[in-house]
Amino acid sequence: MEKKLLIVMAIFVSINLIAFLIMFLDKLKSRKKGVERISEGLLFFMAAAFGSVGVYTGMFAFRHKTQKWYFLLGIPLLMLQNGAILYLAYLFLI
Repeated sequence: MEKKLLIVMAIFVSINLIAFLIMFLDKLKSRKKGVERISEGLLFFMAAAFGSVGVYTGMFAFRHKTQKWYFLLGIPLLMLQNGAILYLAYLFLI
């Protein structure tokens, strides 16, 4: 049973690391004029797909998207959703 939990946690950490790096990449792109940016929809998709911790950490680490109310409200709500789903997955893995 612990092996399944370890696999789920490794996937969760990987997704959040990717989400964090995508926030960093978008911050770099935001400084250059005329460069195609990463869509806010993709950032929210990453957060909904268990990357909410990475997106939220990236928001404040890079001071990116912190002025947008829907990020300040939506990402913490997605963190709650991600946590609830992970908890339910944990209950069913035991």
